[in-house]
Amino acid sequence: MGSVDNPLPYWQVNVPESERTEQCPEFLASLSVKDIGIISTPDSEYHVLTWPEVQNIVTENRLDAFQRIPSALRRYLEYNWKLKQDYGSVMNFVLSQRLHWEAPVKPRGRPFQFEDDIKILWNDWPYGIDDRIVHLVVWTKFDLAEDPITTDLTDEARAEIERYVQKTFGSRIPRDHRCQYIWFKNWRSLKSVHAVEHFHVMLFDPDPKFVDEITNGDVPLCRKV
Repeated sequence: MGSVDNPLPYWQVNVPESERTEQCPEFLASLSVKDIGIISTPDSEYHVLTWPEVQNIVTENRLDAFQRIPSALRRYLEYNWKLKQDYGSVMNFVLSQRLHWEAPVKPRGRPFQFEDDIKILWNDWPYGIDDRIVHLVVWTKFDLAEDPITTDLTDEARAEIERYVQKTFGSRIPRDHRCQYIWFKNWRSLKSVHAVEHFHVMLFDPDPKFVDEITNGDVPLCRKV
């Protein structure tokens, strides 16, 4: 993804000249080939996904096509690196500072039975998508059953999520805008937090008051740091 005409080392791309370092920062060392390709791409060359493109990615289960804007990925990697120094792991931070749940996480009832087994928050570091798309994460204290062979959701778990999403989001969206929300659960290999179950919901141009209500006024970390 990097520009073939860009001679800069990948860790210097999208960084003001006065802030560039000769040595690669520790938080950018040992990156995957995919992440190096993203980081080495100038923001100006990055394609921001449209809502139809987002819908197609989810429908076709091409979830690895979701990527962050290069400079946002850099911030995300640096912030997560610092979290690991301060909290031991990203999971510890999410549990104590974002979810305010105690470990080990235990549900009070069956999947989606009790509201206090669920928390809806903004995605702290959203993908490179249209600014009108709101990306939320639905965190659950209960597991969402997976097929042991495919590791995909079981039909029963998928149906349970579908009912919850329809009730929580679909019922609050005007009938002529019902195509304006979509949900997905990341493949295990794409999860940044493995120990706490969660799935994603994206809304296109929703009422900000509804988003504040459903997230209890949450603000994503990318707007705070």
